[in-house]
Amino acid sequence: MILDRSSPLPLKRRRFTYVDPMEADQAKAKLSAVKEKLGREIRVFETSPPSSSSPKQESKAEEPDDFYDFTAEDYYRIMSSKKEDKFLKTRKLREAEEAARKSKITKSVIRVRFPDNHTLEATFHPSETIQSLVDLLSKVIAKPQLPFYLYTTPPKKQIKDLSQDFYSAGFIPGAIVYFAYDIPKGEDAAAAANSDPFLQEEIMSLKGLELITEQAEPVHSEPEPVIPVPTPVVRESKPAERPSGKPKWLRL
Repeated sequence: MILDRSSPLPLKRRRFTYVDPMEADQAKAKLSAVKEKLGREIRVFETSPPSSSSPKQESKAEEPDDFYDFTAEDYYRIMSSKKEDKFLKTRKLREAEEAARKSKITKSVIRVRFPDNHTLEATFHPSETIQSLVDLLSKVIAKPQLPFYLYTTPPKKQIKDLSQDFYSAGFIPGAIVYFAYDIPKGEDAAAAANSDPFLQEEIMSLKGLELITEQAEPVHSEPEPVIPVPTPVVRESKPAERPSGKPKWLRL
């Protein structure tokens, strides 16, 4: 007699957030329209919410220049992260390795942070120049008539060579740069420019649409693997057989 106690385990269900299909279609259409207009996909999100206790003007103010000073701690941290080559390499070998590394990198994700805590993300090819990023910003900022510049930190360093490609600038596979209007802080125009939104209303409306499209993707439930359970076998016991014939002491 065999007892079969094996049974499949229950399916694993994944939680997901319901998104209205019509809302998801509208988000996709809006993102596609902006991509066609600008020639590349962009994302807009808020880096960190402004503090409720701080005034609005204070949250949009730039950090002082001494905040970006290169300290001894920064130096030792950067030096400790670098790995020096143990063996000397020939020039041709270094160039070959550099070309191999460059061929593996196909995109550069650049994030531009604005003083109002918003970030614009765009993807470029490593061979494109920084001028292409400046051209993109001129199409999306609210006041393109005002001069502006980009800089990196730490230390605070203005990006001046716009003809440099992203690979040569070290902006691979991605980088964070900062936006600022090139207006003296003492002028009234600087205060007015920093108090208004930095991005156009159409671009600001893209904030959060990427999440809607991602949540709208169908989520398939994947069943858990069925672990086979060994089936116990119960054997029927048979009575012991008695030896047949006469015992030896009766044999003559």
